[in-house]
Amino acid sequence: MQLTSLDALGFVAGALTTAAFVPQVIKSWTSRDLSGISLRMYGLFTTGVALWLLYGIALGSWPVIVCNAITLVLAGGVLYLKVSHL
Repeated sequence: MQLTSLDALGFVAGALTTAAFVPQVIKSWTSRDLSGISLRMYGLFTTGVALWLLYGIALGSWPVIVCNAITLVLAGGVLYLKVSHL
């Protein structure tokens, strides 16, 4: 697998947007207070990320695959906490 500068750009963009979820996951996990989290928004977002992951797999685009797989785990974790604490 040879990475191009465009792939590097994709990894940097993906890393930044993925890292944006880490504080929310940590806060949600430690406080167990998800009252400010929209179930509908996280449901739609998590579904969208799963579709982006499938799209990345179909294209064979490693930046899209890796970043969306990690984001799916993070967003899915918050969604799980929200659903399990209804």
